[in-house]
Amino acid sequence: MPSPATVRPEPGTCRLHADMPLTVDGPPEAAALARRFLASLGEAGNTPPNTTETTWFSVRAAVDGPPGGYALHVTEQGVTVEAGDVEGVSGALTVLRQLLPDQVWRRAGVPSGGWTVPCGTVSDAPAYGWRGAMLDVARHFLPRTAVLRYVDLLAAHRYNRLHLHLTDDQGWRVESRLHPRLHEVGAWRPSTRLGPDGVPDGTPHGGYYSLDDLAEISAYARSHGIVLVPEIDVPGHTSALRAAYPELGRPGEEQAVLDTVWAGGSSISPTEPVAAFLRDVLGEIVDATGAPYVHLGGDECDMSWWADDPAIAAEMAAHGYTEPRQMHGHFLRGLGGFLAGRGVRMIVWDEAFVTGGVLPDTIVMAWRGHEVAERAARTHDVVRAPLFPTYFNFDQSDLPEERRSEGGPITLADVAAFTPAPPEWPAELRSRVLGAQWQVWSEWVPHERHLDYLAFPRACALAEVLWRGGVDDPAAFEDRLRAHLPRLDALGVEYRPPGGPRPWQAGGTGAWRRTGPGRIEETRKWVESISREP
Repeated sequence: MPSPATVRPEPGTCRLHADMPLTVDGPPEAAALARRFLASLGEAGNTPPNTTETTWFSVRAAVDGPPGGYALHVTEQGVTVEAGDVEGVSGALTVLRQLLPDQVWRRAGVPSGGWTVPCGTVSDAPAYGWRGAMLDVARHFLPRTAVLRYVDLLAAHRYNRLHLHLTDDQGWRVESRLHPRLHEVGAWRPSTRLGPDGVPDGTPHGGYYSLDDLAEISAYARSHGIVLVPEIDVPGHTSALRAAYPELGRPGEEQAVLDTVWAGGSSISPTEPVAAFLRDVLGEIVDATGAPYVHLGGDECDMSWWADDPAIAAEMAAHGYTEPRQMHGHFLRGLGGFLAGRGVRMIVWDEAFVTGGVLPDTIVMAWRGHEVAERAARTHDVVRAPLFPTYFNFDQSDLPEERRSEGGPITLADVAAFTPAPPEWPAELRSRVLGAQWQVWSEWVPHERHLDYLAFPRACALAEVLWRGGVDDPAAFEDRLRAHLPRLDALGVEYRPPGGPRPWQAGGTGAWRRTGPGRIEETRKWVESISREP
């Protein structure tokens, strides 16, 4: 899971154990992956006599082939992994682990003498180069250990991008040593209310990642063939930033009060002093992570006050602009140019594409539906992230016992039917679709257990779509998913069973009770309407 392209079984079996002699031709990350895999097979020295003399483990991580592709050869004498990069090595070892009993996914319980795997060859490569997941750690913070665990879970399904939404109206989640009030003030709120009509709970909530934490997450992800994509969302969704530095927002406006409410309705000034401030912050993040991509947001920005602000008006005049939205594009292009000078590629949500906040090589992350994605693909690389069916914060059925969420349903079948590059698009536009990713926005996701419930098993279906190019046989996929769920059990994933939530996952009769039927049709119409904005 996801299914490989070519599988050729052969007679015989091979015994895998921690004492297998290891040879690696490739970068240090490939060697580290192989050593970790062997170590997970049990403690060294606990294998039967002569076993270490008869089997070996070989990794070649510098062969020609597509990114993420691999060939796995298992014979009675040993195992050979051939790949062109660390991502391919990670994928091959994941498939090898899936060929073993489910118990191998647990942290202990190794049988005496190691594991037995059937002989054969698996050859494979992904259909899409961008196979991602976005975790919103701004609305509800996830500790570093939870993020590292999700690196493991993504690697176990051959995802290769981890997008962290680090800032929003409800919290700023990364340290800044140059502007420390960002994390000292913006990283916590005194209370949380669920939804715009919710009652404040009076309980402080917060947290942030130090730059060392972010460096660790990035390095750990990279060692699993996964690229970290940090997001600093500007110039909208900036209440936490303005709580820390109110002078960066609307003059005379009171300091922002952090709370959990729905998105939008805030902004900072799109002027050069604010851009210089953000260049400091972006530089710190790039230095810490070595990230090849940085997401700058650009979505749902309140520009209503920009035309009346003298400083913004002066910059507009200096650049010959007549509309505030031109400053939105100008501001993002300037930050993108700074990133480009650091060798970093800029990503934005599709609203920034509409306002011209893109450079020629900017990646447009299209969330507002099919039409805006197609428009963006005429000129730019696109990552598909449509609300339907990749917003996994929406619930998974119309069952009344489902836990309260932002809307829905988005079912497992909906995800499995998704086509990132629609066949009706011209070939040139299809070629610009890098891939897709799922999102969990966390207004209604207070902790890691609920994240598991929303993400899985829908993440399994999207993994299949992105790796194979689609789910050609839904019945066969369902069969393989049933076989895969015990692996999730072994990994400790508190997924939603396909038949419905477990009793403790349901909404009950309290604050988490489902308040009505799914709202997916009205949400679709809203997304379609905003995606047609000029």
